[in-house]
Amino acid sequence: MKEILDDVERWREEGEQVVVATVVATRRSAPRPVGASLAISESGKMCGSVSGGCVESDVFENAMEVLATGEPKLLHYGITDDLAWSVGLPCGGEIDVFVEKVD
Repeated sequence: MKEILDDVERWREEGEQVVVATVVATRRSAPRPVGASLAISESGKMCGSVSGGCVESDVFENAMEVLATGEPKLLHYGITDDLAWSVGLPCGGEIDVFVEKVD
């Protein structure tokens, strides 16, 4: 979380709304540990990472929804045979990501 604080503070000082996505659980091989965070501003700026790039585009889309509605989301990412070609983690692990608007 420390890695994103300066950017989040700057964006908020500039008048932007910000969403923070945080890894809250991992199972098996996960690209980032619990506590890893990604911040997204309403203008689309990003800093940090929740997966090293595997699912950030989907987290971004969900973050835009959270900005619009104000409702937080809990997202789950993993890989199964049915989802092999959709957004997921190629490492075979699973992560849960909590996405919330910064007040």
